[in-house]
Amino acid sequence: MTRPRIVVVGGGFAGAECLHRLERRLAPADAELTLVSPTDYQLYLPLLPHVASGILTPQSVAVSLRRRLRRTGIVPGTAEHVDPAARTVTVRPPAGEPRTLPYDHLVLAAGSTTRTFDIPGLTDHAFGMKTLAQAAYLRDHVIAQLDLAAAATDETERAARMRFVVVGGGYAGVETLAALQRLTAAATGRFPRLDPHLLAWHLVDVAPALLPELGDRLGRKALDTLRRRGVEVSLGTSVRRVAPDAVELTDGRTLPTRTLVWTAGVAASPLVATLGTATLRGRLVTAADLTVPGADGVLAVGDAAAVPDLAVGGDAVTPPTAQHAQRQGRAAADNLVARLRGAAPKPYRHRDLGLVVDLGGTEAVAKPLGVELSGLPAQAVARGYHLLALPTVTARTRVLVNWLLNATTGDDFVRTGLQQGRPATIPDFEPTGRPARPRPAEQPRQGEPVGP
Repeated sequence: MTRPRIVVVGGGFAGAECLHRLERRLAPADAELTLVSPTDYQLYLPLLPHVASGILTPQSVAVSLRRRLRRTGIVPGTAEHVDPAARTVTVRPPAGEPRTLPYDHLVLAAGSTTRTFDIPGLTDHAFGMKTLAQAAYLRDHVIAQLDLAAAATDETERAARMRFVVVGGGYAGVETLAALQRLTAAATGRFPRLDPHLLAWHLVDVAPALLPELGDRLGRKALDTLRRRGVEVSLGTSVRRVAPDAVELTDGRTLPTRTLVWTAGVAASPLVATLGTATLRGRLVTAADLTVPGADGVLAVGDAAAVPDLAVGGDAVTPPTAQHAQRQGRAAADNLVARLRGAAPKPYRHRDLGLVVDLGGTEAVAKPLGVELSGLPAQAVARGYHLLALPTVTARTRVLVNWLLNATTGDDFVRTGLQQGRPATIPDFEPTGRPARPRPAEQPRQGEPVGP
């Protein structure tokens, strides 16, 4: 008898959890398991700001899929098209021609990409913070700006290189800015020619409040913390135009800068549009049991899925968070096992445990189970949550050792140069559906030096 073929697209929180559970609950003879993923690691996305600031090494947040998944066949590449009628997935490998994978059951856990808008110059000049490569590149770029500012003879250029703009007042934007602001504030002490008073960080967001998911009090607490550290926060403001050396805001200001970090939300993977089924704000509409109506044999989970939030009720759908993605992955695995064994699937239900926002050092805000915390208690909750959420003991050990090392020895301000002289726009790193615009290697991006 032929084994049913279960294909999972995406090796993030949802996809990796789904396959890990399937391996535990199914014998090898019960199903053939296949993962389609452009990388061979599961990225622990919430700690990317720690990678960008150098607190953690990239390997600390890149959990080996081959360590976790012992029986799953991994197909390297990006899924580009799903044909529910033929039950096939078209995959484009890193090299060579696309290939077609047949499936009996498909779990779409393709995740999300950075959401961009038709703002002139945005996709040409902005940095994203969604992938490991982007975090590593951003760290190199930020340190390079300090190097170049120290060497600059023109005061206008020096000030522009020491000004950094982050767009997005949510979890990703606030943590990225907080981590990098602390890094640059510490780094200026190692550059005798730099005036620390020239260092300027700006946070821009169109929303009227910072971190609205945490409530008014904690949002104000985070805002006060950033402003106390010298960060200029502009709410109710967006970006009108981006140039290589400046950012024009909708309030009429133009900020000379060589660094714009764009973290203004996410959009579901472009793959979801190929199914031809209903979507909600770009995410695949699913039933409560995670199946996709109109696509027999397909389940969708994580950021790519609009899953009914039964714990909230009404028309609510689960937010695109790591905790929902992990639990939906497990629920999808349980429902697939039930289907294979002739049992009824169960609806997904999980009450959100709350958010934690690391502001660096002993500063943080958190709302675990509705309890509002700030300062050191919130930081302890944030670090503890991340340690528990990391999927392997090896990853937890690496992260803990890196944290302890950074706390005791401080920061180093070294850039690797791995991406110097190469394109570094958001489309260059992410499958956003917008084509990357190639640049010759001899044209350094936003004034970065080429070579060692």
